[in-house]
Amino acid sequence: MVAVRVDLNISLDGFATTTDQTPENPFGEDWARLTKAYVSTKTFRERVMHDTSGEGTTGVDDRYGKAYFEGIGAEIMGAGMFGFHDNPDDPGWQGWWGDEPPFHAPVFVLTHRAPRPSIELVGTTFHFLSATPREALDRALEAAGDQDVRIGGGVSVVRDFLKAGLVDQLHVGIVPILLGRGGSLWQDLRGLESGYSVTSETAESGVIHVTFRR
Repeated sequence: MVAVRVDLNISLDGFATTTDQTPENPFGEDWARLTKAYVSTKTFRERVMHDTSGEGTTGVDDRYGKAYFEGIGAEIMGAGMFGFHDNPDDPGWQGWWGDEPPFHAPVFVLTHRAPRPSIELVGTTFHFLSATPREALDRALEAAGDQDVRIGGGVSVVRDFLKAGLVDQLHVGIVPILLGRGGSLWQDLRGLESGYSVTSETAESGVIHVTFRR
């Protein structure tokens, strides 16, 4: 059965985005702390960094890293995840994922800059939409065929899909750090758990993997 999925790393206090970016460090030190366990996995190194050395962790975090990429036929992301906020007026901007993005599926970018021509890169085509969550999901489901659709982020996009009741599976890796500020995943989602069965598992890194399934 086709599912709509979300996978995010969040802090203990529920933040999925950081606020300490600078021109010299566009991701910020907090982002490195938030994603450290995931970035350290063998799967991330292979799929995102194209590192074929075989290095990287292979425990619980890596198992969830593998699941992140399995069975995805299309992805939906916001303009920020594509990088429009850093390059708002560059017509040649192709995202910050490089010439071979890790998605290997059609990606639908929600942006007020649509319509905009699609961009074809190695294994991935980016399409640009100005649409409601339901409209975007219908496009993505059509493209995905018999595979799942992932709502990639950022956090405000994920919240919109959760509020609309469109997410079948939400996985969060709760990282044992406190950020104190940023974009909160749980804002205005009181009682979300009542519509799901919830399981949890703790990785060797201390990250708690919590999964909400419809």
